[in-house]
Amino acid sequence: MSAIQELVKEIKNLKPIPAVISQILDIVDQPDSSMTQIANVIQYDPAVTASVLRMCNSAFFGLKHPAESIKDAVTLLGIDQIVEIVLVNSGAKVLSGESRGYGLHEGAMWKYSVSSALIAKQIAQKLGMKNQNTIFTAALLKDIGKIVLDRFIQDSFEKITALVVDDNLSFLEAEKRIIGVDHTELGGMIAKMWKFSPKMVRIIRNHHLADISMVKEKEIAIVYLADCICMMIGIGVGSDGLAYKFNDQAMAELGMEPDDISKIIAQFAVNMEKVENLFDMV
Repeated sequence: MSAIQELVKEIKNLKPIPAVISQILDIVDQPDSSMTQIANVIQYDPAVTASVLRMCNSAFFGLKHPAESIKDAVTLLGIDQIVEIVLVNSGAKVLSGESRGYGLHEGAMWKYSVSSALIAKQIAQKLGMKNQNTIFTAALLKDIGKIVLDRFIQDSFEKITALVVDDNLSFLEAEKRIIGVDHTELGGMIAKMWKFSPKMVRIIRNHHLADISMVKEKEIAIVYLADCICMMIGIGVGSDGLAYKFNDQAMAELGMEPDDISKIIAQFAVNMEKVENLFDMV
């Protein structure tokens, strides 16, 4: 069996993100979306409903009267808060494990992914983007290909490292050279199999700007920049973290200045603390 065939088999064994995620994203980024529409989608998925209610009723929110239904939860906390809870909680189920090939201990991939998502959404808000939840989700799941590729990276780590050091390749280029596919291509395949929108697949597939022309697409530039900011502040810097080449064209395309990045990092610290406290209390 070839490496690609083995990877496809691994993808099929990967625990999928609930189908409700795609449905929520289809609704929530529409300008006329309503709380009722969101609640109606979530309430038909028992597992997602249970986790949302558990988190909503945790000590973190300190509600005087517990939410007894998804409609209660959406009314009490608002659409944005509920959507983020659903997305982050679903991502946690897939991304919480250890990624030895990429040098990330248990939970580090999840923290890195959530950090990227929070920062991407901050940038999207600053730029007044309409599809902020799609951008958040794409940033959250952009490295899903690493979950499947991890075992293959472990087996080929020395060869990949040699290409990075001796041939000055990025980790992404070395992955492709040795394994035949890189984690962005694999992530795109997974997103497609999970029936995510073509936009989502495109962002995940191009989040490292291997094709620099993709920087013209704001959503892709935002997710790329969020990823770079994470590495700047030391989050997600595993075995591959320092073996990528930063392209400052993304900042130029988005009209971002160094001072904007500093403000985003400061606000991110507050946002991430809230997320970590929420998950500690459930």
